[in-house]
Amino acid sequence: MRTSPDYRRLWFGNTVSWIGQGMTSLAVSLQVYDITESAFSVGLIGFCSFVPLVVFGLYGGAVADTLDRRKLGLVSAAGSFVLSLVLVVAAVVGLERVWPLYAVVALQAACFAVNSPARSSMIARLLPAEQLPAANALTSMTSTTGMLVGPMLGGLVVGWWGYRAAYTVDAVTFTASLYAMWRLPSMLPEREEGAGTGRASVADGLRFLGARPNLRMTFFTDLCAMVLAHPRALFPVVAVVWYGGDARTTGLLVAAPALGALLGGVFSGWLGRVRRHGLAVLLAVAAWGAAVAVFGLTRQLWLGLLFLALAGCADTTSMVFRNTMLQAAVPDEMRGRLQGVFIVVVAGGPRLGDFLAGSVSDLFSPGLAVTGGGIACVVAVALLGLRHRGFARYDAKDPQP
Repeated sequence: MRTSPDYRRLWFGNTVSWIGQGMTSLAVSLQVYDITESAFSVGLIGFCSFVPLVVFGLYGGAVADTLDRRKLGLVSAAGSFVLSLVLVVAAVVGLERVWPLYAVVALQAACFAVNSPARSSMIARLLPAEQLPAANALTSMTSTTGMLVGPMLGGLVVGWWGYRAAYTVDAVTFTASLYAMWRLPSMLPEREEGAGTGRASVADGLRFLGARPNLRMTFFTDLCAMVLAHPRALFPVVAVVWYGGDARTTGLLVAAPALGALLGGVFSGWLGRVRRHGLAVLLAVAAWGAAVAVFGLTRQLWLGLLFLALAGCADTTSMVFRNTMLQAAVPDEMRGRLQGVFIVVVAGGPRLGDFLAGSVSDLFSPGLAVTGGGIACVVAVALLGLRHRGFARYDAKDPQP
């Protein structure tokens, strides 16, 4: 933050806006339930956001490699700001229909999917390469703080002053992100000499990724963790069956990985001294799987929360190095598209993991789903490491995609 005032403003603006988005996410869920009294209707909110994230994630990455990233980030952030104002108006007039809320959620997801590749691609232009791990650790703290603090504040604000107040706070916090984008310099993609200036193609980005084994491995390892060892969908069952708890116990289980991730970001200074980023990713993903596997064996709440927090800390470490590799080993003209693929993996992987964990739990038992998934993650990442040995030798001083 001392190095780049532009990065400092961008980080602060994103952190504040993430908290506002967390408030809105909870407020929309509560409002939909108030209108419909249906858990299924609340679940549809996730579907409405998932499809735009996947579609516009890839497309937004291609646009970020074509246009001025500052302008793209500014326009998409302005779109999110306007949508927050739409929610304010809907709350003021006493809206009693859910489809406008679904539409706003879908459009907000589309704006985020366009904004995120542009914003992430800027980081490597604002900071020297040796500071990228620290920047990505700060980014993890931004999202984790939003997930922890945003819903908590959202519940308090809705309980005290209603939906209108929560949506108004979100709209106000977005101005910090808009201001940060406004102050940035122009960020046209840097192209290699003779590369041309045409529109960037999603297919070209996927072909580039297909020919770069180290970059592919960053996605494969993340899928090992998110698909094979992602017990989030089982937390309500686990809270009752294993710990004899209730909804408050479920809340603790949900919060534990986020708290571990936040602490991992706070105490991440040592990550900047690590050169073998590929090996660090393999070890961090294996640590995630091992922590989840042991969590599946616990029947004491405090011990389960401890291992979930350790899993969250390992996830932060993995994310820091994976993001750093995507920024350092990718030419600037391709960064947007690779960040778009990153969004698709981050959005789709956990949802596939929820489906797999729920299916195995119904067919066998929650314990087998959780512990078996954690062990499968460790085995899968070990096999990947043996199959692609060059990934473990990846050197931050000589980043090779």
